[in-house]
Amino acid sequence: MKNGLARFDFYLIKLEGLLLQASTEKNAALWLYSNNARTPIFMLEGLAKLYAGIHNKKRFEKIKAHLKLLEDTLGAIDYYDCFAKEFVQNSSIPAYITEYLQAQAREKIQRLNDILIEEKWMGDDAMRIKKTRRKLQAADWLQPKDEVKGIMNFYLDSIEEIKVLGLTAAKGFTEIESEVHAFRRKLRWLSIYPQALQGVIQLTDSGNADEYINSYLAPEIVNSSFNKMPDAGINSCFLLLEKNYFFALSWMIAELGKLKDSGLKIIAVAEALQQTQAQDHESSLHNACSILGKDADALQKILSDATAISQKYFREHDLDKLIHGIAKQVER
Repeated sequence: MKNGLARFDFYLIKLEGLLLQASTEKNAALWLYSNNARTPIFMLEGLAKLYAGIHNKKRFEKIKAHLKLLEDTLGAIDYYDCFAKEFVQNSSIPAYITEYLQAQAREKIQRLNDILIEEKWMGDDAMRIKKTRRKLQAADWLQPKDEVKGIMNFYLDSIEEIKVLGLTAAKGFTEIESEVHAFRRKLRWLSIYPQALQGVIQLTDSGNADEYINSYLAPEIVNSSFNKMPDAGINSCFLLLEKNYFFALSWMIAELGKLKDSGLKIIAVAEALQQTQAQDHESSLHNACSILGKDADALQKILSDATAISQKYFREHDLDKLIHGIAKQVER
């Protein structure tokens, strides 16, 4: 089995097992959400996204579209469910807000149940996994050396795309969802691909990192299990990333994640106020901050903080220093 095909199959087997178990449950979507189906789906989406940038673009784009629909819907469930569970423990949050978020979570769960049948992931006509495998079997898989070159070029192209988004940071972020969240998601893919590729990407330390990089090397980043590369396994050629700049990337993802979540919490409450209390956009944001015990300018402060750390990151050109090169054996 070709390396690329084996990587897909690794996560397809995981997803297939989850779907099989979910099919025996009364609420399949809820079971999948509760049992972390999002992780193998995320990994498969990442693989499809990456390989669409290397070869057989149309084939992998189709695979990605089906996976993205699942992942986006699971993400929507998570968005409403997590805030609802947090707010139900907080007596200062009006019950109608929590109830609205719970209702939205239930609606997204039902939507996922519908998608599972409509897209043939489950049910009497469940053929999605088999169709995906057939498409993968027919792909023009590259030899290891050419594949790694393709992965490196894909990383370089992705970095250039992110730098274009950096122009928004240079002007100052004005939106949580469409700007801060979108920027963080682009960065996050760079850290997901190594896990999805199962060992073909490894970290190395050339000893040439700038001194300022130490400010990013927090213990929780350096020791995170997410920053431990999968074993080299059967791979014979590797893309090497500079360890300390990969840690800097992880620090950015983590910090932007905290800011994003803080901002989305305000936005979730504001949405509930708009939908249940007929408040306009500005009033709902103001009242959401008050309900959450935050200053009226809390959202702007979050955007300013996200802007500041992003501008610093781009001034340092840390993404340009991420890729070390290609090696035929892992540097220890």
